[in-house]
Amino acid sequence: MTGLSGKRVLVVEDDPILSLTIEDVLVEAGAVVIGPVAWLKEAEELAGSAQLDAAILDVNINGGHSYSVAGRLAARGIPFVFATGYASDGLQTHLNAPILHKPYNPRQLQTTLRELLAAA
Repeated sequence: MTGLSGKRVLVVEDDPILSLTIEDVLVEAGAVVIGPVAWLKEAEELAGSAQLDAAILDVNINGGHSYSVAGRLAARGIPFVFATGYASDGLQTHLNAPILHKPYNPRQLQTTLRELLAAA
């Protein structure tokens, strides 16, 4: 058991290849993927109402930022990780979320999510 088995993980990512890769990694680890979602409105709706254990949020989504999604998740007590190719100093870090820097490998993704869920 990887610590991700049966966990419902929202994936917010607008790069189709990366979102499919994330989905494959999570499914292989036994997680249930919600999404992947490439649009903020849909991500906000899911963050506010879906049964979730954790989320992976690309910071920049189709011209917007996923901070509103992060706010909804935080309000519900759902842990999340930001995934970004940008430097950390440009992010809104007031949400105290871990940051997964792109490019990352499957092991980093799984480890970050396991740690996130263990701390929750």
